[in-house]
Amino acid sequence: MSPTVIILFLSIVILTLFITYYAAKRTKTAGEFYTAGGGLTGWQNGLAIAGDYLSAASFLGIAGMIALFGFDGFFYSIGFLIAYLVVMFLVAEPLRNLGKYTLADMINSRFDAKKVRAAAALSTITIVVFYMIAQLVGAGALIQLLFGIDYWIAVLIVGVMMTIYVLFGGMTATSWVQIVKAVLLMLGTVIIAVLVFARFDFNIAHMFTEMKTATEHGEAFLQPGLKYTVPLDTISLMIALVLGTAGLPHILMRFFTVKDAKTARSSVVTATWIVGIFYILTIFLGFGAAAFVGHDVIVGANAAGNMAAPLLAEALGGDLLMSFVSAVAFATILAVVAGLVLTGASAFAHDIYGQIIKKGNITEKQQIKAARQASLWVSVFSILLALFAQSMNVAFLVSLAFCVAASANLPVILYTIYWKRFNTAGAMTAMISGLVSSLILVALSPNVLSPVEGAAIFVGDPIFPLTNPAIISVPLGFIGGIVGTLLSKSTDEKKYAEVTVRANVGYRD
Repeated sequence: MSPTVIILFLSIVILTLFITYYAAKRTKTAGEFYTAGGGLTGWQNGLAIAGDYLSAASFLGIAGMIALFGFDGFFYSIGFLIAYLVVMFLVAEPLRNLGKYTLADMINSRFDAKKVRAAAALSTITIVVFYMIAQLVGAGALIQLLFGIDYWIAVLIVGVMMTIYVLFGGMTATSWVQIVKAVLLMLGTVIIAVLVFARFDFNIAHMFTEMKTATEHGEAFLQPGLKYTVPLDTISLMIALVLGTAGLPHILMRFFTVKDAKTARSSVVTATWIVGIFYILTIFLGFGAAAFVGHDVIVGANAAGNMAAPLLAEALGGDLLMSFVSAVAFATILAVVAGLVLTGASAFAHDIYGQIIKKGNITEKQQIKAARQASLWVSVFSILLALFAQSMNVAFLVSLAFCVAASANLPVILYTIYWKRFNTAGAMTAMISGLVSSLILVALSPNVLSPVEGAAIFVGDPIFPLTNPAIISVPLGFIGGIVGTLLSKSTDEKKYAEVTVRANVGYRD
């Protein structure tokens, strides 16, 4: 084990623990715990959003996907980037104006019903768990590669650390860890991209020409079809990626950390620039790993390709660069999982416990205590699931979370803001049909059932042929909202008028 690796890792850990200690002294109220008191500026929240969004799936998973499957891996970069346009133009401002702490708050601003809040909280927790598994799988593979320890021990280490950040620092600590991580991640990615580009004489045309012969796939490496041989599967994946971000609770929750809708918009603009530059650079990460590391070495380190970026850093810059990149990847995972734990805990403590069980009769102290207890349970459950998903690519795992978000959350968000006739029954049917259909189809897909041993969780023939069910489940979510609304006679146009005013101008009672 290189001393450089140990020093850099300890430096990251000490820095983040110091941030958590500082934040803990400022976290006294529920508002400070959930949303950092709404005190982040536009550029701060933009960096934090980028830090939240650029997860292990982005840095480790996409680099591995492109390295192994070429053009098909770049679908993830395109989808993740375009998704921010949906957030910026349709969701960010109304969500900030209507919500308080959670996604359920925003929906409940129009439908004051416990069942709607419960369904929204359940959807949030489901998405958080899917996303958490991906981050923990990436963390386990990374630490296993660097330190030679067992995968399950690596997952436990990350799980304990992320829980500490949330238990003591809340959203303030999580936000600043994400800001620091975003800066470090962009720095590491730029360094690797420049080194890769230098190997191709700083010539894009030369790079693409070289890649035609750099892998065993030949020219097919630069064309679609290596991984996604079924066109419907590709379309389904892109639907999940493009629409999913606007329904991700841990991203949407970040809009409550700023003072007003204008600042929320500027946050998205800042995040879009950072995210856009990063995803363009993933081409260099993936191509560089394919050309200078090689398929066999990448797969040998991790069957899903999750270690392509650290291995590329080692090939180009030796132990020093690999240590830095690995430490940044570790910080990336810690920041994202802390945000996810906080989101899941908020859904339980604020929505289920505070608003449904206690009927709003809960003190600030009780709510923070409940959130911290929920953080422990979310962490433990996600760690247990991550132990069984070691062989799965983290970018792919995240795409499933995007599918659930686009199917269950996005229809309700858009209908709540823009459809006058929408009612409580429609909100329930939209969330339930989107959530249940996506989960069932995933359970019947090749991700869970495969005739090849080790290729999926269980051995067997898949009943549903597509790896991502968004092409079915997203329309079902939207249709469910329409059917539920039209079959119910209830309507409240006065409430819609109030919501419309608040969504557009930010007026509150």
